[in-house]
Amino acid sequence: MNWTPRPATLDDVPVLEALVALSVRVLQAPYYSAAQRAAAMGPVFGVDRLLISDGTYFVVEDAGVVIGCGGWSRRKSLFGADTARAAEDAMLDPATDSARVRAFFIHPDWARRGIGKAILTACESAIIAAGFLNAELVATLAGEPLYLVCGYSEIERYEVPLSGDLTLPAVRMTKRLAP
Repeated sequence: MNWTPRPATLDDVPVLEALVALSVRVLQAPYYSAAQRAAAMGPVFGVDRLLISDGTYFVVEDAGVVIGCGGWSRRKSLFGADTARAAEDAMLDPATDSARVRAFFIHPDWARRGIGKAILTACESAIIAAGFLNAELVATLAGEPLYLVCGYSEIERYEVPLSGDLTLPAVRMTKRLAP
């Protein structure tokens, strides 16, 4: 299928919030406990309206129904919903910083059909057009295979601290996009 991402709008937020919750509940279940997934909602998993306002967040639809989303950012945050951010999200410098690939969520019924790759391709094109040479991301264990297949390399594995003495294993990854 030839998926064509479109820019998300603030009107999409309620649908995106439901999609994020469903995607996390189902697709992250083989990798993280129910307690980890619940504690990560907001601090790690969630909608960042700033990405939408910046025009760097995309959705893919099938027959008018949003089935996937993801984006990139020219801001410092690597992950998390806007409701979990306490401070201003500073802008990055394309000459010295890596753009951020952020917040990919796919409807479980549509997983492994190329939607994530289509969104990632749109993100990488926009990142290059914005003057960035590199992209960086924090992958969940469920998302790591997609990013590896798309040419991203592991920088480090680490644990994202969560409430209740929980942590979420994650993989920081990078990719050179432009010569």
